[in-house]
Amino acid sequence: MANVVALSDYWWGWGNLLFRWLHVIAAMAWIGASFYFIALDNHLTPPRDPDDARRGVGGESWEVHGGGFYRVEKFRVAPERLPEPLHWFKWEAYTTWLSGFALFIVVYYSHATSYLIDRSVADLSAWEAISLSVAGIVLAWLVYDGLCRAFANDEGVLAVLVFAFVCAAAWGSWELFAARAAYLQVGAMIGTMMVGNVFFVIIPNHWKLVRAKEAGREPDPRWNREGKTRSVHNNYLTLPVVFAMLSNHFTFTYGHRNGWIVLVALMAIGAVVRHYFNLRHRGLNVWPILGIAAAAVVAVALAIR
Repeated sequence: MANVVALSDYWWGWGNLLFRWLHVIAAMAWIGASFYFIALDNHLTPPRDPDDARRGVGGESWEVHGGGFYRVEKFRVAPERLPEPLHWFKWEAYTTWLSGFALFIVVYYSHATSYLIDRSVADLSAWEAISLSVAGIVLAWLVYDGLCRAFANDEGVLAVLVFAFVCAAAWGSWELFAARAAYLQVGAMIGTMMVGNVFFVIIPNHWKLVRAKEAGREPDPRWNREGKTRSVHNNYLTLPVVFAMLSNHFTFTYGHRNGWIVLVALMAIGAVVRHYFNLRHRGLNVWPILGIAAAAVVAVALAIR
């Protein structure tokens, strides 16, 4: 029996290694694409050639990389004729989520009594804990998407409500799961919100643009705006979710008696840092934002010492 258990643990370990490796690689590709395209949008300037503007180009950017010069154009809605091939950016997001969920199964769900459950926090059976975790992941997308649709015209209110939901998710996870698992649960919930944006909004809206052009119809600019809005949301959520996924290495964060507050604070700081770089890409070097973020990190460090 001991050999069977050891063999089982051995193969679970291989699953941990392979899914974690894939998850990190896919996440780097997804995050890189997200950061690049938001930076590209913020670097765009109106086309200098009037003919480009008449072709529907809304902005252009000159870049240098890899030993060459690139001229990138973005159309206000769509070009007159669709190019072939048309490159899509979606599998990075899908692979990140699928490998992450597989990793959650291999590490936390298959060893729920060891890693997911802390009976001093909540006296749950393995299946109860797993069911609550999966329900939370599904709920995250439903609540977030509902808020986006209800407050589509007020980004300020939406940002406050999404942050409040993340706070509630952090508190709820803290009250249900082992501390380390609670951080990962919140990260998985936010990651699901992000991949849901890609799967349910961004890519479907891209398909609407493509099919309208193929059918000879004028695309609705609303499809562009909705896709761009969700892309920006993903951009701001990236650093918070990356911290949650790396948090296992930092016991002093999730080991604190008010660890859920520590999680929320550090994720908020990550979003603020991302805002600084988004502004910088637009030519606005609002350096006090970095000062505020640094001061906040110091404040958190002193508070949990």
